[in-house]
Amino acid sequence: MDVFTTKAGQVRGRRSDRDPGIVTVRGLPYAAPPFGAHRFREPRPAEPWDGVRECTAFGPVAPQSAELPGAPAWSPGDEDILTLNIWAPADGPGGLPVLVWIHGGAYIFGSSSQPDFDGTALAARGLVVVTLNYRLGFEGFGHVPADGEGPACPDNRGLLDQIAALEWVRDNIAAFGGAPERITVAGQSSGATSAACLMAADRARGLFHRAVLHSAVNACAPADQAARTTAEVAAEAGVPATRAGLLAASPQALVAASDRVVERYRQDPGSGRRHHDPALYGPVADGTFLAADPLEAAAAGAGAEVELLVCHTTEEYWLLDAVGSSAEITTNRQLTAFAEDFGLPPQLVDGYRDRLPDAPVRDVHLALYGDLLFAEYSSRLAETHARAGGRTFLSRFDRRRGGQGQRVRAWHCADIPFAFGNLHEESVHFLTGGEPGPADHELSHRMADAWAAFAAHGDPGWDALSGSGEATAVRVWRTAGEESRRTDTFRDLWGAAGLPLLPP
Repeated sequence: MDVFTTKAGQVRGRRSDRDPGIVTVRGLPYAAPPFGAHRFREPRPAEPWDGVRECTAFGPVAPQSAELPGAPAWSPGDEDILTLNIWAPADGPGGLPVLVWIHGGAYIFGSSSQPDFDGTALAARGLVVVTLNYRLGFEGFGHVPADGEGPACPDNRGLLDQIAALEWVRDNIAAFGGAPERITVAGQSSGATSAACLMAADRARGLFHRAVLHSAVNACAPADQAARTTAEVAAEAGVPATRAGLLAASPQALVAASDRVVERYRQDPGSGRRHHDPALYGPVADGTFLAADPLEAAAAGAGAEVELLVCHTTEEYWLLDAVGSSAEITTNRQLTAFAEDFGLPPQLVDGYRDRLPDAPVRDVHLALYGDLLFAEYSSRLAETHARAGGRTFLSRFDRRRGGQGQRVRAWHCADIPFAFGNLHEESVHFLTGGEPGPADHELSHRMADAWAAFAAHGDPGWDALSGSGEATAVRVWRTAGEESRRTDTFRDLWGAAGLPLLPP
C-alpha cells in the first residue's frame, strides 16, 4: 500500500494512471485553512489527524474567478486551500532531488491541479515533484492596513504560504524518497517571480538550493501602490479600506470587486500602465519581508548562493493578446501613448520598428511589451545573478508551429508542457498548436532531461554565464528543422537605451 508517514499523520496516495511506477499523493495539507479568525494572517501548521488520510484527489483551489481547462474551479466556502501534491518513484532509493513547482497566473488565478503540471514524467526521471496551492488575489497579496488591534496582517501572504510549503517539504519529504538538502524551487510567470522573491527573502534562506525561473514577470509593487489598490478594491466592494472593513467582505466579494476594478482600467485608455495590463496584485516591497524588487536584491548579492536556471520565450506577449488580456494597440498614436505611459524613449520604439519593418503596429507593440514584462526582465535577472557570483544558466524557448493564418508562436506558457513532458494533455493544445509530432516529443524529452539534470546536479547541459554576466552561453529550445532560423531578440536596443525596467 502506498502509505506515507508525515509529521501530522499518515497519508495514502495512489499509482499514477500514466506510469504505475510513480505514486501520487494529492490534496495533502501543508498549513491550516487561512480563513475565519485567521484570515489575512500568516499561515499556521495543519492540524494533525488520526488514522490514514486519503490523499487521492486534488485539494480546493484558492479564491479566484478564473475557470481553467481541466482544473477545478473555486467554490465559495472552500477553505482548506493550502495543500500540495507529490509525485515520486514508488520504489525510489531515497535521497532523490526534489522539484517544488509554484504555478503562475498573475497572482490572481491558477492552481497546482492544472493538467500541464502533472509531475509523472519528471518523477520517472528520478525526481520527487511537489506542486502547491497558495493564496491569490487580495487574500494572498492585498494590503490590509494596521489598526492597532489584533495580530498583524502581513503583506505577501501568498509568499509566506510558499515558505510554509517549503518548510513542510524540508520536514517531511524524506518520507516520500526526497532529500531535504536537494530542493529546487521552480515556477513560471508570477510563479517564477515568486521564486525570485524567495531567493531575496531572508525567511526562505536555506529552504532551497537551486531555482528554475520561466518567464519571470516584471511586477513588484511599492507599499504605497499596494495601499492605493486596497482603497480601490474596498470602495468597489462597498466596505471601508480598514482591517475590519476588509474582514467583513467575503472572499467572493473581494474577487468580484477586484475584477470590476480591472475592467474599469481596461475600458479607460487614459489610466496609464494599468490600462495595458491591469495586474492589481503581486509581491509588495514592504521593507521587511521583501526589502526590494528581486532584480535590485540580486544586484546586491541576495540569493547568490542559489544556483539558477532562467528561461523565457521569444514571443511572450502574443499569448496575452490571443486570450484578450492585452489592450488593443493598432495605431502609431496608440503605440506612442503606450511608450509614454511606461517612460520608454522614442529611440527604443523606433528600434523595434526598424527591426520589424513589415510588421503591423500590433506586432511591434506585442514584441516591445513582452520584452518589457518578461524577456528583458528574465534575462537581466540571470545576468545580474551571475555578476553577483551566482552560478547561472540562461535559455530561450523559440519553438513555433503552423503556417500563415494558423501560426502558434513561441509565446507565454508554451514552454511549460514541454518541460513537464505533458504534451499529450488536451488542455495544453491551445498553447502548443494541437497534437504533438515526433519532433515535439523529442524537444520535450530534451527540456525535461535538462530540468532533471539541473535539479539533480546543477548542470542542465550547457555552459553557465560568465562572471561578468555576459549572455554568451544561451540555450535556444527549438524542434528539429528549426535550428537555422534566426532568433529575433532586442537586447542591444535595451542596452543602448540604458533603461531601468518599469521606471517610477
